[in-house]
Amino acid sequence: MTKRLLLLALAALALAGPAHAGPGMYVGAAEDAAKSADLVVSKAKMDLAVLAGFDAIRLTAIWEPGMTDLDGYELAALENAAAAANLSGVRVVLSVYHRGSRTTPLTHQSRVEFADFAAALATRLPTVRDFIVGNEPNLNMFWLPQFGRKGASLSPLAYLRLLARTYDALKVVSPELTVIGGSVSPRGGDKHTSRRQTHSPTRFITELGRAYRASRRTRPIMDAFAFHPYGENSSVAPEFERHPRSTSIGLSEYDRLVRLLGKAFDGTAQEGSTLPIVYDEYGVDSLIPSPKRTIYHGREPRTTRPISEARQGDYYRRALAMAYCQPTVTGFLVFHVTDEVDLGRWQSGLFYADDTPKASLEPVKQAVEAVRDGSIARCDPNHRWAKAVEAGRPRR
Repeated sequence: MTKRLLLLALAALALAGPAHAGPGMYVGAAEDAAKSADLVVSKAKMDLAVLAGFDAIRLTAIWEPGMTDLDGYELAALENAAAAANLSGVRVVLSVYHRGSRTTPLTHQSRVEFADFAAALATRLPTVRDFIVGNEPNLNMFWLPQFGRKGASLSPLAYLRLLARTYDALKVVSPELTVIGGSVSPRGGDKHTSRRQTHSPTRFITELGRAYRASRRTRPIMDAFAFHPYGENSSVAPEFERHPRSTSIGLSEYDRLVRLLGKAFDGTAQEGSTLPIVYDEYGVDSLIPSPKRTIYHGREPRTTRPISEARQGDYYRRALAMAYCQPTVTGFLVFHVTDEVDLGRWQSGLFYADDTPKASLEPVKQAVEAVRDGSIARCDPNHRWAKAVEAGRPRR
């Protein structure tokens, strides 16, 4: 371990102390940096999240065809990350999914293997109580096929079968585990003739509910629903991400998301309009200043439209205020704690890729503390998101 990481770990312990989840919504990040063969490194990385005020971390475990358990380096790294989170008082949300569309678990055998894999992880990691099943099954990057040749939706039914199988396997390990379904992307094309076949969240949730009803299942398939409310690009403020004539869903369109879940599942064994919601990925990229550019490589896509660190912190605060006032939202995870080094990916963290803090760190930490003590927003029962934005001081 480097001297710098040791200093960061000591600073986290001395200044921040362990994070404690307050009442209501937990706030954290989707971050795998703490997965390491060295527990000391894992602890240092986890303490960066604590420095940001976070009380939750989403880790990932990747299933491959034929796998029913995790071993070797991947298991050791995941165990160390979970141990570090436990030492730091951080809640772990474990996202279990396959690497890409080529390994989509479509057969009965592959679904059994996937479910056994998730159950084995729950047994090996007894401090982990929250499990997300799959990742963005409405996108062709993670799930194929999306449609049949004549346009029939295929991925919602196939994902339902995987989710149901995994739900049952995890509940055998412990009925107290929280199984989180969905992890749905906020946009999709709904065009079966497209070269990039994707479902919008509107159609995917609708078809998922239709498939569930047709299955006549008498048990739930999930205890919460995960959603990725990314904006169209990083320059769009969270409250202005609205799609009145579109099937996309933004962070400010919570009511639409709840109505979709209600229409899909209300009146069945599966909760719908009252189903807890976890925003398990939300990211806003910041501009990288010249002195830090040597840490990174690659090129920023023009479509990203990164913003200043000050605006990044402000946007995260406003997003947290909105989510805080959405009554069934139970978790909010920023994507990431620390930037990725490839400029073609995500510079949405509160630390640069060298683990030094951005100017957005302190405002976000204050916002997280405000969520915890209930001062982040004034929530109007009839206009929850609007009043939350007012408290968050929106500006274009």
